[in-house]
Amino acid sequence: MADAPRANAVVAQSGGPTAVINASLVGVIEEANKHPEIEDLYGALHAVVGMAKGQFIDLKKLSADTLEQVAASPCSALGSSRDKPDEEYCARILEVFRKRNIRYFFYIGGNDSANTAHIINRMADDIDFDIRAFHIPKTVDNDLLVTDHCPGFGTAAKFEACALMGDDLDNRTLPGVKIDVIMGRHAGFLTAATALGKQRDDDGPHLVYVPERPVSMDKFLGDVDSVLKKLGRCVVTASEGICDADGVTWAKKLAEGVETDAHGNVQLSGTGALADFLAGQVKSKLGAKRVRADTFGYLQRSFAGLQSEVDVREARWCGRHAVQYAMEEDSGSVAIKRLGNGADYKVELFRTDLSNVAEKTKPMPDEFINAEGNGVTDAFIEYAMPLTGGLPKTEHLGNYPRI
Repeated sequence: MADAPRANAVVAQSGGPTAVINASLVGVIEEANKHPEIEDLYGALHAVVGMAKGQFIDLKKLSADTLEQVAASPCSALGSSRDKPDEEYCARILEVFRKRNIRYFFYIGGNDSANTAHIINRMADDIDFDIRAFHIPKTVDNDLLVTDHCPGFGTAAKFEACALMGDDLDNRTLPGVKIDVIMGRHAGFLTAATALGKQRDDDGPHLVYVPERPVSMDKFLGDVDSVLKKLGRCVVTASEGICDADGVTWAKKLAEGVETDAHGNVQLSGTGALADFLAGQVKSKLGAKRVRADTFGYLQRSFAGLQSEVDVREARWCGRHAVQYAMEEDSGSVAIKRLGNGADYKVELFRTDLSNVAEKTKPMPDEFINAEGNGVTDAFIEYAMPLTGGLPKTEHLGNYPRI
């Protein structure tokens, strides 16, 4: 590989925000400042939109205090975009890169972002314009290939676990059926994380439904009825992407006018229709008197003041390593390899090809889902718990001996 060129760099953030995406941005800035090969470091406003229009800010002028505040802030500090650039779009970006002598490109995002970096890098090669394009993983869905887990998931998992710990205590106080719909179009990691805070045998969520396992209405109602008869109450978490037995999402079946984004994805959870539908079925078919439902929405990915220490540390580390890899390699995606678990949890980072990540998704492994398809296994708890950085303990007096 040729020596790293002396040129400018750009970093951008794409797709849905997370609570630690800015830690990756700060990692890029910190490491870029150590390498004289990188002269100016631009931050592109609103991802590919800003790159195509040349809308940048100077990231080397930010103070250390500002960087620490940015790293602790949720959501994309530079703004984001859902645009899916085609080759014509990418050609405009490359023209801006050439005019600004940008030869380093760091893109923080999910599998579509990895694909954009891959397209831009390939097109640059076709015109003999040497750039070094690196993808930095980000997603609360935890559905990127190759990497053990994604920065952003650990904090979102902590939010889900804490939210359900409180929701379950609320349900104990006023027993009934509570249904929470959680983000997760194709992968159930985030919904599964709602089970991480269970501390007592009768803690909720008592039922957990993920997209990887279809669930008919008869099975769903039978599961809820069984828990109600046993405990007198039931807390349910369901992914927005859960499917009926025929493989069609329940949300899509409920949608009269289906809304899609630039990537062709059907809007699933924004309206609360799925949660209301499931609650209505429980109320009408099971005769349950107190039934409530919530759709968690965007709060899951952008809640201030609730970062997992593990997650924010790894996100920052990924940003730094992307710059380090760019000094040696033409392109790639940063990935995490787990080396230990539990008290011995530790990881190392490595580089993988962009093509291994671009436009691909990873479902939850079978061993993380129970045989009944309505809960998670100990293997998932062991996998996900270290990423939260630890959870609070709660107490409930209703189980104490009566006098």
